[in-house]
Amino acid sequence: MPADVVPDDLWDRVAPLLPPAPERRHRHPGRLRVPDRTALAGVLFVLRTGVAWRDVPAKAVDCSGVTAWRRLRDWTEAGVWPRLHAALLTELRSADLLDLDDCSVDGSHVRALKRGDHVGPSPVDRGRPGSKHHLIVDRHGTPIAVTLTGGNRHDVTQLLPLLDAVPPIRGARGRPRRKPRCLYADRGYDFDRHRRLLWKRGIKPVIARRGIAHGSGLGKVRWVDERAFAWLHQFKRLRTRYERRADLHQGLLDLAFSLICLRRLRTSF
Repeated sequence: MPADVVPDDLWDRVAPLLPPAPERRHRHPGRLRVPDRTALAGVLFVLRTGVAWRDVPAKAVDCSGVTAWRRLRDWTEAGVWPRLHAALLTELRSADLLDLDDCSVDGSHVRALKRGDHVGPSPVDRGRPGSKHHLIVDRHGTPIAVTLTGGNRHDVTQLLPLLDAVPPIRGARGRPRRKPRCLYADRGYDFDRHRRLLWKRGIKPVIARRGIAHGSGLGKVRWVDERAFAWLHQFKRLRTRYERRADLHQGLLDLAFSLICLRRLRTSF
């Protein structure tokens, strides 16, 4: 049953964020609306398996792929996924499982099979169309924010937009946290202008220098970025970008990060 695909702890957090269902017409009401929990099961099936929406097994999920896609579209436009991610980050901080003092950033290329927004020639894939995921994680590798750009965008161009994308994270006494104290990055971010901008925001930049021998020691801290991307790519739908609409791909990214945060909450108790 779809209710078994969507765990109770996930559904309890998603349900309050969903927009209300439209009222049925009294005359010619048509078919019954697929329950939201069943539609979410269809979305999760596509996210985890990577199958095309038209290939979703309706008999197994009790929901057609078209219905799941439409519900994903509606929920994405309603802003459900960023709010879910922010709520889980707050829970992690409340449980003392989120370390925002030391964060790190990195980017990862994915091939884009369809044209659309935030698609560009990828310099690491012989100029084929691609996109780029820019990610900021805490000291444990918990994803905090992600931005999507074309595959030809330089990592450093998304450094400040990525910091701006960090939601206000509550869960502890005082003001919500929106920035780290220290930010680690590789040589792709080695620009003095951006170092000055980070200092201006009250963030200490720890960025590897270009043109010097490897062995800066930042790998002891920054390996959590690679692990976060490995967690992300466990969701097969995100290994390659299939969605033409950038907002739907971004919504799937936020949903995947919410699942990663929820998994961390489960394993801590």
